[in-house]
Amino acid sequence: MKLSEVRERAFAMPLTNPSYPPAPYRFRDREYVIVTYRTDPEALAAVVPEPLEIVEPVVKYEFIRMPDSTGFGDYTESGQVIPVRFRGEEGVYVHSMYLDDDAPIAGGREIWGFPKKLANPKIVHEGDVIVGTLHYGSQLCATGTMGYKHREVDRESVLKALAVPNFLLKIIPHVDGSPRILELVRYFLTDLTLKGAWTAPAALQLHAHAIADVARLPVLEVKSALHFVADLTLGPGEVVHDYLA
Repeated sequence: MKLSEVRERAFAMPLTNPSYPPAPYRFRDREYVIVTYRTDPEALAAVVPEPLEIVEPVVKYEFIRMPDSTGFGDYTESGQVIPVRFRGEEGVYVHSMYLDDDAPIAGGREIWGFPKKLANPKIVHEGDVIVGTLHYGSQLCATGTMGYKHREVDRESVLKALAVPNFLLKIIPHVDGSPRILELVRYFLTDLTLKGAWTAPAALQLHAHAIADVARLPVLEVKSALHFVADLTLGPGEVVHDYLA
């Protein structure tokens, strides 16, 4: 393979059989269960990187079911996002993500810098309750429960929340182990179609674990819960701060 061919063909690893296809990435019937909770301000300050600023000591714990995603397939994800501010712009910082599919783990880490790890999250409907769980191996790390579609939520408020910028810390090491890329990345969700949104009483339990350390941000009080289904496109990212510059 000639040098020019390598440059033309390369967009992901492995070169001749990449782990995921090129963008765009469209998600259909994406189901979210988000439990918003108050946490320890000191614990939160210890995980949010500057130049991001913490808005309030609040975390959004997410369970996301993705049955139809272009190139990435059918998978489930769970993790934590944190409301933040960047240069006066309010958005969310993606702190942790656990999922059960290799392609979006590879693509998410390599392209945008998503903090993805392999685990076993689930969303199931059990009668009048939605149950979200996260297992890492045999160990239960998170359990969220929410009543099923108790009250509809204003759709415009949900669309507005989905449209805010999302921030990631992208870290790619050099061959000697030092960071070669260390960037704050911003991305947006686009082409949004909201198919329904509801709220209900909810509960959330996080359990200590050495590797899936979601309990590092403890639950002090559950503030609200949101369940919705949407179609959306995961847009490209942009670098907004280079820590190595």
